[in-house]
Amino acid sequence: MVEAYKNGDQKAYTTADFRVESIPAAERKAPVDFGGVTEDGTTFSSDDIRGEVAVVNFWYAGCGPCRIEAEDLEATWQKHKDDGVQFIGVNIYDQADTAKAFAKTYGVTYPSLMDATTGDAKLAFARVTPIQAPPTTLVLDRQGRVAARIIGPIDGTSILSTLIKDALEEKA
Repeated sequence: MVEAYKNGDQKAYTTADFRVESIPAAERKAPVDFGGVTEDGTTFSSDDIRGEVAVVNFWYAGCGPCRIEAEDLEATWQKHKDDGVQFIGVNIYDQADTAKAFAKTYGVTYPSLMDATTGDAKLAFARVTPIQAPPTTLVLDRQGRVAARIIGPIDGTSILSTLIKDALEEKA
């Protein structure tokens, strides 16, 4: 499976299904160490955001549900970015120019890791939680552990905002 992620044999597909899973703190697995290069060439490491609640969204430009949720993700980012919350996308299929065009078209201002070539970020998360069809959105607690998972496009901002608030209210 590791090689399938790294060499792209795991083809991207999308889902219109919607499922939310909240993971109690006592049942969370180890913190996820992930990183890579963003669409603008900046190196990113999960160490850069450790200690903050984070939202990680797996997506790609040709994914219809990813397009549908982009505005809601951006609105949620804008609502919570001053609360000590970080957003990072993980583009699992495209190259940087395509990701930049998507961000411009849909008004997305948070960065995305370009993971199509290596699959490293997707693999790091797959070790602790299933990363099914995009879009998949994860909320990480301050320790970097997966606290919640949304499979399918978020519908509005309330569910994701609630999951973020829950993570923010936890003691570190």
